[in-house]
Amino acid sequence: MSHLTTHVLDATAGAPAVNVVLSLARHLPGGGTEPVAQGFTDSDGRAALGPDQLEPGMYALTFGTGAWFADRGIPTFHPLVTVTFTVEANDRHLHVPLLLSPFAYSTYRGS
Repeated sequence: MSHLTTHVLDATAGAPAVNVVLSLARHLPGGGTEPVAQGFTDSDGRAALGPDQLEPGMYALTFGTGAWFADRGIPTFHPLVTVTFTVEANDRHLHVPLLLSPFAYSTYRGS
């Protein structure tokens, strides 16, 4: 299993958000970022990204929400949602869910 998983739910439809583009990047100590993985949510709105273990550090998981809403003809305030989080040496698995609507979103550290 990948070290990082996500689940995107469309709060307005009460359904999984299918085919949301995702990208995972690692923040570099001196500034900037380096890409780690990219992908799309599956038919249940879920995705696993990255290697079996992420190195400790700061990461950014970006959800392509603008394109996803545009495909449905729905305007949105947030064209991208980026969740920045820290990976500790003893983190075995990280789950970063996203509850999405055209003008709001929420996230938390899942299990």
